Amino acid sequence: MIRPGRRSVLVLPALLAAAPARAQGVSFDAFLDGVRTDARRAGVSPATLQRALSGIRPVDRVIELDRKQPESTLTWDGYRDRIVSQTRIDNGRRAYAENRALLQSLEARYRVPGRFMVAIWGMETNYGGNTGGFNVVEALATLAWEGRRASFFRGELISALRIIDAGHITAERMRGSWAGAMGHPQFMPSSFERLAVDADGDGRKDIWESRADALGSIANYLARSGWRKDERWGREVILPAGFDPYSATRENVKPLREWARMGVTFSDGTPVPALDMTGAVICPGATSGSLQAFLVYQNFNVIRRYNPSNFYALAVGMLSDRVA
Repeated sequence: MIRPGRRSVLVLPALLAAAPARAQGVSFDAFLDGVRTDARRAGVSPATLQRALSGIRPVDRVIELDRKQPESTLTWDGYRDRIVSQTRIDNGRRAYAENRALLQSLEARYRVPGRFMVAIWGMETNYGGNTGGFNVVEALATLAWEGRRASFFRGELISALRIIDAGHITAERMRGSWAGAMGHPQFMPSSFERLAVDADGDGRKDIWESRADALGSIANYLARSGWRKDERWGREVILPAGFDPYSATRENVKPLREWARMGVTFSDGTPVPALDMTGAVICPGATSGSLQAFLVYQNFNVIRRYNPSNFYALAVGMLSDRVA
């Protein structure tokens, strides 16, 4: 998945942490002994710890990927064209059609349109085609022992062990990205604990194999983040002559009637309505010379809760408009 910046799913918070255990001279085996102690205090059974932690070793590829996190230099135009591609749109339309009944039932339950569930599904894992091949427990243990954000990943590792202990997934089937993002929606374990749902009613929250659970969990994430059912995410607009694109920020929120008064119009030529509803104008490519602009609403900010990037949220919005 191409990101405009450093990724995390739901994007990983930047935490200040003590030096990782490896830097303090602690062996991996001694580190795991400490994890076992913490996990038992967190209620994880000895049997689960035996199954999940026996035989795991640091993964060199995870360490390599963690150390090779360059900031992306993709422009908005380049990101948009690669992410909201015709192939992704076509596959999204197919995925929407194949899951229409499920999406309609989830939409009724969570009051989030199915096209947004599909768009995030497409962005995160290409509609389930790339959910990650790493053993999540092993990857998280590696990062908690060696990585730059050791404290954060140690907490995620404990969460992963609780998920296994609760019977939602086995340690062997808990697969994900090198950074521990899991299943179709690429939830981190702590996000899973807060927001994953058992939408198919089988007693397990299975975001790896159950489309109902995976898509329902995406819908629940958006709903819990403040989704407004009767509002759009945003629309492309044309800016009036003399408009300073560098003044267009997500924080510069105005009533739509004010944007209309300033001469902002929708890209299809229709006027922005003179309403009290609020929105912000953003120009994602201003720094690279692209003047494509968008008027975005509260649901745009909700999408950013999934990944706090304007590029990402715009791509989800644009993809959602095209898949349904």
